[in-house]
Amino acid sequence: MLKRAFVAHDPGRIRLRFASRAVLGIGLAVALCGAAGHSLAAAIAGGLAALLALFTVTDPTVRGQATTTALLPVVGLPVLTLAAVLHDVPVARDLAFLAVVGAGVYARRWGPRGHALGVFGFMAYFSAQFLHIVPGRLPELYVAVLLSLVASSVVRFGVWCYERRLEAPVAVALPAGGAGLARITTRQAVQATLGSGFALAVGQLLSDQRWYWAVGATWWVFVATTSRGETVVRGFRRFLGTVLGIGLGFAVAVPLHHEPVVAAVVVALGVFGIFYSAAVSYTWMMLAVTVMASMLYGLLGVLDADLLMLRVTETGVGALGAVLAVLFVLPVTTHSVTEAWVERALRCVHTCTAEAAARLAGSEDADPPRRVGELEAILGRVRLSLAPLVHPLNPMRARKRRARHVLALLDDCAREVRGLASVAADPEASHDARLAAACWRVESAVEALTAPERPVRATVAGGVPVHAAATEPALAHLHSLERALAELAAPLHAVPRAPLLPA
Repeated sequence: MLKRAFVAHDPGRIRLRFASRAVLGIGLAVALCGAAGHSLAAAIAGGLAALLALFTVTDPTVRGQATTTALLPVVGLPVLTLAAVLHDVPVARDLAFLAVVGAGVYARRWGPRGHALGVFGFMAYFSAQFLHIVPGRLPELYVAVLLSLVASSVVRFGVWCYERRLEAPVAVALPAGGAGLARITTRQAVQATLGSGFALAVGQLLSDQRWYWAVGATWWVFVATTSRGETVVRGFRRFLGTVLGIGLGFAVAVPLHHEPVVAAVVVALGVFGIFYSAAVSYTWMMLAVTVMASMLYGLLGVLDADLLMLRVTETGVGALGAVLAVLFVLPVTTHSVTEAWVERALRCVHTCTAEAAARLAGSEDADPPRRVGELEAILGRVRLSLAPLVHPLNPMRARKRRARHVLALLDDCAREVRGLASVAADPEASHDARLAAACWRVESAVEALTAPERPVRATVAGGVPVHAAATEPALAHLHSLERALAELAAPLHAVPRAPLLPA
């Protein structure tokens, strides 16, 4: 797990740039807040705003990212005001918080921008509880948040806008098929609201001062998940990361939080760890979040061992609230989500093949690399949907083996598609009549796999001769692709056809 988080392959050093730029942008934001004479609480609020702007804004284009960043205070400042006004009215405060939770999750239906605005709105309300904001402190916080967003934007869009030199990532929306997927955000909004209600009630029984930790844990478990299996796994990883972070907090934050320079270094390392590990390990990201939060509480002068243990308990309550909600409230089955993503991946394999064949035939409009990028993004969603089954603690060994087999064969398909696209990019590559026939066979294989009522052949029909595959790269990739698709029939269409994941 540690290797996956910090030694994982980082093409183009994107994660390293992402994390380094975050430290620079957040550091500049906090420094400007300090130079402006803001209080420590305002500086923390500003730093958090910068962190969210750099972390959650993921529009596919730089222009879209700038627009979303500009909209963050339009959502965040009114929510911050609401939280401050209701600070001393517990019932109204709690009901408003649950409304913000539901609206924030529902906003995911509007893609990356809706997601970022929903997260920023939720965290504005959360930070008001964290910092005990009252109306009299609002003007200072407004200035701190706006100043920090400007500072982080200068770094992101001016000083270090590495995205301008990169191809825009492919946006992958939820597939239209599958039970309930068209209404996934509505279901999750209801689940998150009810799960947060449970977390809020139990969290307040544990602590009338730090109850919001439980709500925050429930909220973040729902982010980036679709099915109940994904949510359960994410809840477990959040709790595990928090426990590990608390252990490190006892060793680092408790004895060293009185040293301002050391505390600043630890917070900077925490920021780097959050951004660097987010894409590969949610557990290690939560460890970094917990250590950073522990040090911030130390700077605020309230850190002790009891507080750290309370955080573990509140996090457990929040994770439990999320799990109960996804299991019993409008559940979205893992099986339906997985099937939809696997089918979409297979159809994308066919599209990639057709694009490559068209390019080899001389079409200038065909763009195989773009389709390959879409396939990679879809496979990322497939891995996420299958995570509950391939998890080490999953006791269902047969389904675990099937899921791993499916992932391995889909990775084989992706590898052959990448190779085919690379061959098609060669200006000297020419069209061969056998390519059209091989592409037709790939299409037939995909149709057989995605239509269970059709018989699936166990062998590659009409495969190219071995000597042709060995001598001509494009045909070799197509032949290997046919073979991988044929082998997928066994784990996907088992007889009797048990779900790949439990319903």
